[in-house]
Amino acid sequence: MAVEHSYDVSVCWDRDRKGTLSSSVLDTTIEVATPPEFPKGMEGIWSPEHLFAAAVNSCLMTTFLAIAEHKKLDFVSFNSYSSAKLEMTDGKYMISEIILSPVVIIKDEAQKELAEQILHKSEAACLISASIKSTIVFRPVVTLPSVSAAGIKNL
Repeated sequence: MAVEHSYDVSVCWDRDRKGTLSSSVLDTTIEVATPPEFPKGMEGIWSPEHLFAAAVNSCLMTTFLAIAEHKKLDFVSFNSYSSAKLEMTDGKYMISEIILSPVVIIKDEAQKELAEQILHKSEAACLISASIKSTIVFRPVVTLPSVSAAGIKNL
């Protein structure tokens, strides 16, 4: 794998506080706007704040999948909830904390320790988390299919 990669994204203003994200290497676009908590913000549209939390959360997932495959973890599902805390710090807004709550359902209780190790290694190896100043709060759960993963958001 090369030491350096580039991921190019363009944004084009559409109207008001809304624009469209695109990349020359991707087929889909993403509508993005100021979140409704800010003046002239728009409901129902992805915001930079949502995308920031999504970047950390999806990096955790893809890192987990790579390590789990390498370690031959046999799991049923991976789901993760993220929550980004935006606050005023030193006179400016910043995402100060991101809570990651992944839930991995495994088939065999004997693999629980391995799954937990892979989750922690995934969080530590996530390149997006390593690239930001925000504190990452990690709350992993490994369970068997008989235990409900409902309530993942409330972990």
